[in-house]
Amino acid sequence: MLARLSLASTVAIAFAIPATAHVTLEQPQAAVGAPYKAVFTVPHGCGGSATVRLRVQIPDGVIAVKPMAKPGWQIEITRGAYAKPYSLTHGAKLTEGTKKVTWTGNLPDNLFDQFVLSTFIATDLPAGRMLYFPVVQECEKGMHRWVGIPSGDHTNNDRDEPAPGVMLIDKQPSSHN
Repeated sequence: MLARLSLASTVAIAFAIPATAHVTLEQPQAAVGAPYKAVFTVPHGCGGSATVRLRVQIPDGVIAVKPMAKPGWQIEITRGAYAKPYSLTHGAKLTEGTKKVTWTGNLPDNLFDQFVLSTFIATDLPAGRMLYFPVVQECEKGMHRWVGIPSGDHTNNDRDEPAPGVMLIDKQPSSHN
């Protein structure tokens, strides 16, 4: 009996947590000078209303961005000039690329889903800092602006709708010699 209650309360907690969660990134760290698969998890809609659009702003230094196709969703890619040229591989210089990705479709409030970008973290970004991807989640009724970025003495925990962030780390040496 006690085991059943414990299991039931664990399951209830597991299902309650996503209802109050924010849009987040699956991988909390990304290596500088390496590919990064940005997986955005959308755990709910807006007060019972379905999500119909998700807009992700691409931060400076995140280059070679390609969204993953998502059945039932249309994808719009907004391109523009980078603030400065970035090196990719084999000496290639990129001066422009994806600045924003918008998915349009329908995600009922009682379901969650993931939206994926293939990216590359520029080699000249400093390790040891957070990089934020502002996200706007539009619903049939209402919206969430996951755009809060810490500044000064405010932390992401101080914000009602924090932007998903990833900690930049040093690239690990390759084991291929």
